[in-house]
Amino acid sequence: MAIPTTPTGMHAADEEHIPVLDESLRTGAHTHSEEVIPLVEETASIGKREVVKGRVRVQTVTETIEELARADVQRESVEVTRVPIDRMVETAPEIRTEGDVTILPIVEEVLVVEKRLVLKEERHIRRRVTTETAEVPVTLRKQRAIVERVAPDTPAPEEEISR
Repeated sequence: MAIPTTPTGMHAADEEHIPVLDESLRTGAHTHSEEVIPLVEETASIGKREVVKGRVRVQTVTETIEELARADVQRESVEVTRVPIDRMVETAPEIRTEGDVTILPIVEEVLVVEKRLVLKEERHIRRRVTTETAEVPVTLRKQRAIVERVAPDTPAPEEEISR
């Protein structure tokens, strides 16, 4: 018994089990076959790292400077002037102020056949305010920074200590 063959030269039974792309396109909807085409995608990732390009060394230096500190200082003094009055009064006068003068009455009892108050004198007290400039030497400190560039391969101070 002979097995029938197809125009492609294959046996009819084998043709049913092995789909052929050209044939499936020609035959239409009778046989379906699928091919998987893998898709590839590239991605980029970005990262950072520290790179030592150079180093600096910073030192502070403290200097002292002598200067004169100036300030206005007020000093108050009083001037007392005695003004003789020698007049009889009935009662002791009150302390009073006229302008910048404070007047302080001084009384005395005098024994006569009768007792009377006699204003003996007044004390006039005048205030004077003077201003003078005082200069006092003081020591002030001032710091300045010294920045020095060093090569990148020079060890840092903390690396020198650990060695």
